[in-house]
Amino acid sequence: MTAQIEIDRVTKRYGALTVLENLSLSVKANEFMVFLGPSGCGKSTLLRMIAGLESVDEGTIAINGTRIDTLPPGQRDIAMVFQSYALYPHMTVADNMAFGLRNIGIGEDVIATRIAEAARMLEIGHLLERKPSQLSGGQRQRVAIGRAIVKEPKAFLFDEPLSNLDAALRVRTRVELAQLRNRVRSTMIFVTHDQIEAMTLADRVVVMNNRRIEQIGTPMEIYDRPATRFVAAFVGSPAMNFLPVTLGGSGGAAVATLPDGAVLPTAIRTTPALSGALELGIRAEAVRPARDGVAPVTSGKIEVLERLGDRTLLYTRLADGSLVVAEDAGASRAAIGDTVPLAIDGSRAHLFEADGQAHHAEGAGHG
Repeated sequence: MTAQIEIDRVTKRYGALTVLENLSLSVKANEFMVFLGPSGCGKSTLLRMIAGLESVDEGTIAINGTRIDTLPPGQRDIAMVFQSYALYPHMTVADNMAFGLRNIGIGEDVIATRIAEAARMLEIGHLLERKPSQLSGGQRQRVAIGRAIVKEPKAFLFDEPLSNLDAALRVRTRVELAQLRNRVRSTMIFVTHDQIEAMTLADRVVVMNNRRIEQIGTPMEIYDRPATRFVAAFVGSPAMNFLPVTLGGSGGAAVATLPDGAVLPTAIRTTPALSGALELGIRAEAVRPARDGVAPVTSGKIEVLERLGDRTLLYTRLADGSLVVAEDAGASRAAIGDTVPLAIDGSRAHLFEADGQAHHAEGAGHG
């Protein structure tokens, strides 16, 4: 059985400090949802409230229509995987995985079957008699996940489970988690500040900032159509380029004048809201050196080159001093100090009001 989780107008305070305010969201049954945001935004606190490790000051949390925020953690039928693994050092892997089941009186035959199945899924069968001190960080994390799997809960909660791993192991464990998600059909909530983890694992992403939700959407909805300037800046590597602009055009698509005087037609419909202080947002892949007869919009002097193998990022300085990151081919011949003409795809531009509200081109996909 899996869980649909409903969080309704939840608030959390520590004394005078409010860390979550009037927050609502729905997690679908069997969904892999990722809470993404910077440190201190409240994402781990929200996860711990679902688990019962933090109290709810206002609002309710329900699973499959039954309120759980008043229940102790052990009665919520939820399994949590912690950042610290939280394994008992004096117990073997098998005993660590069995411990919670023995505590609630599950028979040894059932325990043995569940451990064998979890060990098979996670490829840790050869580790069952080892102690945690004999395991690598990645192996310990798999054991912690296995301990959650054997409980056969309605939902799994992951609190930054990859943050203690080195870079190469993080990538491998992320792939393993994606594969595990296909084998274990259950509701999963995963907390991270790492956008790559969010983009590669999530069915939907909840972007959180400053006690509230900025946007909920699929990874590509978040990337292509960020609801706010914060989301646009937080999701994507490199970060989106932002330039203050003035707008022309009326009754149709907005035409933006960049700080250096260059003019960029966009595919964003002009509205009364598009007035006052505005910023144009454009991702690096929509800014490229102008070649093959493509007319440049502006030009910039290369200050930094970032060679990433499949692509090269050009950090260019426009005539007015604005910095714009452009993308070139992996085998780019660009050099620091070069002045390059820049073609900008205005159909993929975004406009942001002073309060951060976003405006995009109509239709799906980029823009």
